[in-house]
Amino acid sequence: MKIDESNFYPYQSRFPVLRRLPETGRSREEILAELRALATEENTVWETGKCSGTMYSGDHEHYHFLNQAFALFGHENVLQRDICPSATRFEGEIIAMALDLFNAGAIQGTTPAGMITTGGTGSILHAILAYREYGRKNRGIVHPNMIQPETAHPAFDKAAHLFGIELRKAPIDPRTTLVDVDWVAKNIDDNTVVVVGSAGNYGYGTIDPISRLSELTVARKVGLHVDGCLGGFLLPFGERLGYDIPVFDFRIPGVTSISADTHKYGYALKGTSTLLFRDKEIRNAIYFMMPEWSGGKYMSPGMEGSRSGGLIAAAWAAMVQLGREGYMRHAKAIFETSAAMQAAVRSHPELRILGKPTFLFSFTSDAFDIYHVNDFMRERGWRFNGQQYPNAIHMAVTRPQTQPGVVENFTKDLAEAVAYAKQHVGDAPRSGAIYGGIPGGMTPEAGEFIRAFMAQMLDSHQAVPE
Repeated sequence: MKIDESNFYPYQSRFPVLRRLPETGRSREEILAELRALATEENTVWETGKCSGTMYSGDHEHYHFLNQAFALFGHENVLQRDICPSATRFEGEIIAMALDLFNAGAIQGTTPAGMITTGGTGSILHAILAYREYGRKNRGIVHPNMIQPETAHPAFDKAAHLFGIELRKAPIDPRTTLVDVDWVAKNIDDNTVVVVGSAGNYGYGTIDPISRLSELTVARKVGLHVDGCLGGFLLPFGERLGYDIPVFDFRIPGVTSISADTHKYGYALKGTSTLLFRDKEIRNAIYFMMPEWSGGKYMSPGMEGSRSGGLIAAAWAAMVQLGREGYMRHAKAIFETSAAMQAAVRSHPELRILGKPTFLFSFTSDAFDIYHVNDFMRERGWRFNGQQYPNAIHMAVTRPQTQPGVVENFTKDLAEAVAYAKQHVGDAPRSGAIYGGIPGGMTPEAGEFIRAFMAQMLDSHQAVPE
């Protein structure tokens, strides 16, 4: 496949492509005007409510408030706590509020703890690193392995790759999309440092049977990490609203850690997540210290060194400003919207929802390639996320979808998309199962194309097309 180089120079016809520092700086007013133009145009992509996930709040007044909080502390480095003690307050209170949300009060015999990371991948990487180090120190494990569902986020694969951990992938039940617990039971051994379950998983929005996994991990004295990065700050409020949300938090005795992103349904700015532990001894295994360095005794609680105090301050501000009432109000609108959109999907016998979803739902078709539906909906401005094995598309419902008229537009456009798909049975669709916006239509053998695309994205400084 040929790479369309225009993807890497999206504004070259209007703004110069910088290849070096300008000889003289531009005025702040001119720069801000350019940035406002870009931001205003890009906001129109999701402001309609037709974009799955990605923008979780969509409230410009809320973003303005968070930007004000960030601006007060954005220049601070939280590594320097002697001159930035506010970071200690913000970080500690965010962790305390998150632990309370996930019922850490039910924990007995250990001291729960947590940390703030740079996002979902950051929380997952730190969790797996913690289990590797804890297993090495406390269980003498030299060749660790970890078990996760096939549906677990790729960040777990990345963690296994980076930290030299054998990865064992458990299959899922294709009817429910949930992990095969019997397979997990047969593949745990003395070198297993952690088992992973999702609440809910990115692809289908379904929640793995955490209680059953807990029975296995308690019996084998193995860690159990619950990945709530996506829905962690939404599902607890869905449970309080009376929705059928299986228990997945610290009320389950085998759950030893939970990841939950404040920058998703916590409605903070991008770049923060919480990682929570049943026992602070597991968290403490992540610490890095180098007391003999000539530059002074060095220490950091995780892999990052310098971090901006602005992101932590903005996350704290979001949580405190919304409170339980605010989170409940937004959760109610999101769950109701998701239910209405799922009803629209179920109204078409050609479409099939996968598993028992929550706020996020995925659907496929046995009558035609579902990507024909995706192709048509794209023409109407919708941006879904794609899956494969089987081909499916999903909608992660966020606050922008709760706007008046969005469900009605979805229902109308979907009906026309189904008709379009039925007319194109046998034709090749234009889109495909791609995470994060890389152009679709690629086959599983297109790894080299993906590598080339990512390289070109990073190397756009090397050549500017005429």
